[in-house]
Amino acid sequence: MAKRAAPEVNAGSMADIAFLLLIFFLVTTTIETDSGINRKLPPIDDSEAKPPVIKQKNIFTVLLNGKDQLLVEDELMELKDLRQAAIEFLDNGGDGSCSYCNGKKDPSSSDNPDKAIISLKNERETTYKTYIAVQNELVAAYNTLRNKRAQSLYGKSFQEMEADYKDVNWPGNKERLKEQIEKIKLEYPQKLSEVQ
Repeated sequence: MAKRAAPEVNAGSMADIAFLLLIFFLVTTTIETDSGINRKLPPIDDSEAKPPVIKQKNIFTVLLNGKDQLLVEDELMELKDLRQAAIEFLDNGGDGSCSYCNGKKDPSSSDNPDKAIISLKNERETTYKTYIAVQNELVAAYNTLRNKRAQSLYGKSFQEMEADYKDVNWPGNKERLKEQIEKIKLEYPQKLSEVQ
């Protein structure tokens, strides 16, 4: 008796289904991207360019040692007090050129927010947690001042303005909002220098 040949299974449709499933998962899957700390790197050093002269009173020095102790302007300070100290330094308006500054107008502190620089230096033994906490407090000082200024000029906080600008469904004038955001950034520029 003759042997019958086993019927073949058509695998063509299986390959099509697998291909369609692969495309479906590639299209619908979102890939999380890691986001780091947003910092603007200094420009490439031009050997002919001379660095600008910065008065020592316009530099707010923050040092972190290997034991995670904070030394601000040559005095020990707790992390919880850093934000307020930075705000007082940035908003001082010592030379009188800042009409919107609400500080003490101390001539021995910063002249105005445009000239004020915060210098952060840490040792290698500093823990990453403390370093990030100090950076957060310093950035929060800038955000606090920007929020107050935006509230007084436009009736809403700087963070709300940035959220509205990023919102694609926001019904207002984005160009005008961008100009307002840039104005606040110019009045309180974030000048945070990290020293090695």
